[in-house]
Amino acid sequence: MKNKLKWQLVLEISLILLSLGIYLIQILIFHDAKNTLFYFMQDVAFLPIQVLLVTLVINKLLAYREKVNMLQKLNMVIGSFFTEVGVSLLKYFERFDSNVESIRKELMFDTNSGQDEFNRSLNKVGKYISHIDCHTDGLVRLKEFLIGKRNFMLGLLQNPNLLEHEAFTELLWAVFHLTEELSLRPDVTKLTNSDYEHLNVDIQRAYSILITQWLNYLNHLKEDYPYLYSFAVRTNPFRHR
Repeated sequence: MKNKLKWQLVLEISLILLSLGIYLIQILIFHDAKNTLFYFMQDVAFLPIQVLLVTLVINKLLAYREKVNMLQKLNMVIGSFFTEVGVSLLKYFERFDSNVESIRKELMFDTNSGQDEFNRSLNKVGKYISHIDCHTDGLVRLKEFLIGKRNFMLGLLQNPNLLEHEAFTELLWAVFHLTEELSLRPDVTKLTNSDYEHLNVDIQRAYSILITQWLNYLNHLKEDYPYLYSFAVRTNPFRHR
């Protein structure tokens, strides 16, 4: 740190001396100290505007560019989540949802789907209430799947870029919480009704956030990666099997 400050101080002093040296040479050559002083004051008068341009305009442009780059990296993280966990998780959750037929049509897209359709689907999903019942053998497979992906999800939570995406971070915590709840129960086929009801609530919470984030992810793919969007449409987890 000391070396860095010393280097900056040397640079600042050198630039000031260089500027003074140039003004001195100008006076010696043209023998006109009055005009030199006049233009010097003109430069000083313009200095606040230069500071304004640098600090407000240029900094905002740099901050915007940095944010765009960060969002691109974040979208890659979200994409890896849905490839590794999210799409499969939607299939598991959908099997527990006895009310899914009332919303399935809104979750079906094709390559011609437009922004209006995505907006309508997001609006419907925001009001949708799922009916989760995990009293099935699918809970065993869900537990095995989530425990197998626990290290992957922990790795995602350590990504500092996720702090800029609260909704996706909330999704990861909801899924991770469900994973922990399942891992604490040795045999999920022999639970009390209160245990099943508790897990139903945990699944419903994760399911609701997951559908919304999945729709936003599809919308991103359609805008920026049409070939990946085409694949996502063909592998839609809500398509009848």
